[in-house]
Amino acid sequence: MNSLHVPAEVRRLAPLADAVPQPSPEAPALPDLLPPVLRRTGWAGHVRRHPTIAIGGGLLLLVLVGLLAPWLGTVDPSAISPARRTRVPSAEYWFGTDMLGRDVYSRVLLGTRVSLIVGFSVAFIATAVGLTIGLVSGFVRWADGPIMRAMDALMSIPPILLAIALMALTRGSIGNVIIAITIAEIPRVSRLVRGVVLSLREQAYVDAAITTGTPTLRIIARHIMPNTIAPMMVQATYICASAMIIEAMLSFIGAGIPPSTPSWGNIMAEGRALWQVKPYIVFIPAVFLSATVLAINLLGDGLRDALDPRAAKGI
Repeated sequence: MNSLHVPAEVRRLAPLADAVPQPSPEAPALPDLLPPVLRRTGWAGHVRRHPTIAIGGGLLLLVLVGLLAPWLGTVDPSAISPARRTRVPSAEYWFGTDMLGRDVYSRVLLGTRVSLIVGFSVAFIATAVGLTIGLVSGFVRWADGPIMRAMDALMSIPPILLAIALMALTRGSIGNVIIAITIAEIPRVSRLVRGVVLSLREQAYVDAAITTGTPTLRIIARHIMPNTIAPMMVQATYICASAMIIEAMLSFIGAGIPPSTPSWGNIMAEGRALWQVKPYIVFIPAVFLSATVLAINLLGDGLRDALDPRAAKGI
């Protein structure tokens, strides 16, 4: 019997045609190499990511104590009572009395207002003026040299010495203290802003704006200044804390706020003569000053971590 001739290509493909397609087995699941990412939203997640902000905010409750001082059982901080002088802390006088019989509790709580006014005012004015100087110095090339040399001259003098020299030319008052400390803090703000502007000036979008003929003021307002807000907020907190310390130092040496106005520095200055026998007169306002400065510094650290993209990504 003659057999039909089947080409080799057909014989090779025949088993593939007769084979029944089988379902392919499912690929095994890949193991989880990374833990799941938990996204925390709301106040709880923000506090967990940046605990220093929460700690600083909690300590800043002392600010409310100062603002609500007239409704917290305080009396006239200038009322003198020689018969009740140097009383130790008790149920009647929570923080005791000083050498003139004045209530230390009332003086400390009302002195909180003075420190807060000085700190917030210096931070606001120094930030605003330093921001303006830094923007002009960093973006306008011909103005950079003269402005920075003037700022370097001011920075060569320690802030406390510069404030003392300025206060020696005027009479003691809260306004003059604010002006003296502000002048000492402006150079540091302006140099910070200048450094940020110098890095932003080389960006492509700024070059594109200059090429298209955008006015200089518009470039600064729309492209430069918004990018300086984050570092300026952090710097403002440090300036506020530094201003409170300088104000207390000026008042302690008698070159700041008049003794008739209760402030933490004045209270400590009046109690230093009795430090060995009545240390609470100095210790209590010092604790309030330290706690407030610590709270503001922690708040600044938390803002720096929250506003810095590299810190947020853990870089």
